[in-house]
Amino acid sequence: MIYHLVTPLKEADVLKLRAGDQVFLSGVVYTGRDAAHKRMVELVEQGKPLPFDVMDQVIYYVGPTPSKPGAVFGSGGPTTAGRMDAYAPLLLSLGLRGMIGKGYRQQSVKDAIVENKGVYFGAIGGAGAYISQCVESCEIIAFDDLGPEAVRKLVVKDFPLTVIIDSEGHDLYEIGRENYLKEHNNGDS
Repeated sequence: MIYHLVTPLKEADVLKLRAGDQVFLSGVVYTGRDAAHKRMVELVEQGKPLPFDVMDQVIYYVGPTPSKPGAVFGSGGPTTAGRMDAYAPLLLSLGLRGMIGKGYRQQSVKDAIVENKGVYFGAIGGAGAYISQCVESCEIIAFDDLGPEAVRKLVVKDFPLTVIIDSEGHDLYEIGRENYLKEHNNGDS
């Protein structure tokens, strides 16, 4: 299926998605990689507020290149999501609804996605310049000292994504591998 969704994502938005669905996402998306995630988790542990309310929000694992003159956002392809696996379950438990990255996730993240009715989207690796065309505005909101890894508030329009792990825990990477093996082994595993 193909969906056009607008953030903030509500539980009902996520529950209808299935691994393999295509999504064109519009609205506010926040950015952050491992250094920013580490700081956010430290803030939670210290009882301090996060730089943004994560409830029903989506975070994009990206560290964009500097913007060219006249551009809103530099090239920004997805970062390998596994680097955020130590931090994602806590943020999901606080209401984070979606994550955008590339690559596999650990079982602890999959479990947190199911428990908190979240979703993990895959963005196109190697297409950072294309993705940047979907960004209408960009503002650094926290951890400016981290440079490309600072937390940014983006406004995106029709950001192309694929559902990799849905709210029921179905994982497109696993499904694809199983289908490949079935096809190439005539059903024998």
